[in-house]
Amino acid sequence: MGNWKVTKKIRAVLDTNVFVSAALSKNANSPTREALDRWKRGEFVLLICTPLAEEIVEKLLDHRVDKEKVGDLVETLVNWAEWVEVPPAKIESLLSDPDDNVIVACAVEGGANYLVTYDPHFDSLQGEYRGIKIVKAIPFLEVLRSE
Repeated sequence: MGNWKVTKKIRAVLDTNVFVSAALSKNANSPTREALDRWKRGEFVLLICTPLAEEIVEKLLDHRVDKEKVGDLVETLVNWAEWVEVPPAKIESLLSDPDDNVIVACAVEGGANYLVTYDPHFDSLQGEYRGIKIVKAIPFLEVLRSE
C-alpha cells in the first residue's frame, strides 16, 4: 500500500455576513473576498439552501449593493453551489436568531466540515457543532491554503 491520501473537498456554508463583507470590502485582499474567490476556483464545495440565499440577496440589497452584482452572485450560486434541502423538522432551536438555526441546519444536512461566520450568535456553540467547525474567514482560509 502506498501512503497516498484520498483528499475529499472541504464542504462549507458561508453565512450571509461573509457575502456582505466581501461585497462591501474595498480591499481586494479581504479574507471574505478570498474565500469566495477560492470557492469560484473550485477549492471547496459551497453549500447553500434557499432561505440562506434569500437572506443573502435581501442583505446585499439593504446595503445598496448594485442589483446587477447581486444578480450575478445569484446566478453563480445557482450554477456552482451545492443546494441543500432543509426540511423544517430538521431546524433545531439552537440559537436566538431563527435565521441562524437555518444556517446550522443547512450545514448539518449538507454534510459541511465548516460554517464560516462573523455572527456572535454562533459563539454559544463554542466553535463546533456535530463535527462542523464554526470559524471566521481567516482560520478557514488557513485550512484552504494548507490543502
